[in-house]
Amino acid sequence: MIGAIAGDIIGSRFEGEPSPPNDFELFHPACRFTDDTVCTVAVADAVMTNADFAETLRVYVRRHPNRGYGGMFRKWAHRDDAPAYGSFGNGAPMRVSSIGWLSGSAEEVDRLAEAQAAVSHDHPDAIAASKAVARAIFALRKGEPIAAVRNWLTESYGYDLEPRNALSGGFEPSAAGTVPPAFAAAFEGESWEDAVRTVIMLGGDTDTVACICGAVAEAIHGVPPSIATRARDHLTDDLRQVLDRFEQRIGRA
Repeated sequence: MIGAIAGDIIGSRFEGEPSPPNDFELFHPACRFTDDTVCTVAVADAVMTNADFAETLRVYVRRHPNRGYGGMFRKWAHRDDAPAYGSFGNGAPMRVSSIGWLSGSAEEVDRLAEAQAAVSHDHPDAIAASKAVARAIFALRKGEPIAAVRNWLTESYGYDLEPRNALSGGFEPSAAGTVPPAFAAAFEGESWEDAVRTVIMLGGDTDTVACICGAVAEAIHGVPPSIATRARDHLTDDLRQVLDRFEQRIGRA
């Protein structure tokens, strides 16, 4: 999960901006955690405490306002009785990374990934993307070869993960449009940093695509301790506490 958080923070200052040069500074004074980190931590907390996804997301969003939430999601989060609103946006797959680590089976991954998405982003594309990201992390952390995971994603979800196609750049807020470049960069990267740099240099929705890429790349390469430490330093105490519990749960602490 720290891979998702670090990707979000590093990508935050480039959202909607022109593509940065390949030697951009990873942690800049303009970097901050965004809604991607808040929602990622909220989902992890809900899974670990067996809490309701919708209620937990609303608590975290209200606790951490002004973090770049989409308009429809923000309205949903501030109404206790608001139903899902049919979104096919990338907000569902960006927050799902912890499920790939906390689940004990592929079936549990699918069930939890769909459940966390469906409370707000109940469009089939958003649910599918959430399952794809979580299942990829689950498989990769267990040692499945990248080629096998790539082929399974292509066959199961129809994603075009050829680098020349997926890494073409451009702002793409949909779930189906965001996950292919995130996957492609993670699969092609020689390291966690290389993967995240590659996807951020595409421009567009850089915090979210780097969040997803960073989560997948973590399952392949791990996250360098220096980067993990810098990312932690950007978090508030409540978010760090959940991250600590998560890492204890998966045996890292």
